[in-house]
Amino acid sequence: MSQVTRRPLIGIPSASYEPPSTPGRPLYRYNGNYTHALADAGGAPIAIPLDLPEDALRAIFQRLDGLCLAGGDDVDPEFYSEERHARLGRIDPARDATELTLSRWALAAGLPILGICRGIQLLNVAAGGSLYQDVAAQVPGALRHDYHLVDSPWERRTQSVRLAERSRLAQVFGACELRTNTFHHQAVKQTAPGFIPVAWAEDGIVEGIEAPDQPFALAVQWHPEGMYDTDALSRRLFAAFIEAAAGGKTPG
Repeated sequence: MSQVTRRPLIGIPSASYEPPSTPGRPLYRYNGNYTHALADAGGAPIAIPLDLPEDALRAIFQRLDGLCLAGGDDVDPEFYSEERHARLGRIDPARDATELTLSRWALAAGLPILGICRGIQLLNVAAGGSLYQDVAAQVPGALRHDYHLVDSPWERRTQSVRLAERSRLAQVFGACELRTNTFHHQAVKQTAPGFIPVAWAEDGIVEGIEAPDQPFALAVQWHPEGMYDTDALSRRLFAAFIEAAAGGKTPG
């Protein structure tokens, strides 16, 4: 492949954080595992703040080469026309609004997108799909998916995931079965128009979706950024995303 010196600019919307002792507007934060993985793969990641005027958000979007939708809080079910379930977790209205807008702009423009954990859920909702608000409560016979770092580190592989044989995701990994971590309690229910499910846990929970008509729009339910340093297949996913964001060229 030809080499280019420019690193593609990858936007990561922030999450809001409101410490009780801090008055005024909320703080913004994100998990550094994402920026580490994206930068190591050849990208130039930047955090996108929330609650920006639309023209300011559009100005940032127009400079992006790719959009990474990271993990985090639950997506508000109002965006897929459902009432809130009793086991719905914390929601972040400003983040929902920012990510839904950016995702829809990215899909319309064909901008490469990589969604991770909450990211697969948000992307599915942005494109017209729905979610299980709590897998344990709403999916009979579901296995455990909601591990926590206190009892299961990022690198621990707690589930098997099967990939559709001819999917782009399987091509990226060069495999049709993976062992992954799992840290979620929501999941894709109805897949959005334009997307197809391409990965499943042993209990049938959707673990990956992609949009065949998009240049690159992939999302996974597990956390490859948490396995990046110890798992070669996770590094392949980020490398494929950065290559797509670089216009099909490998950043030098």
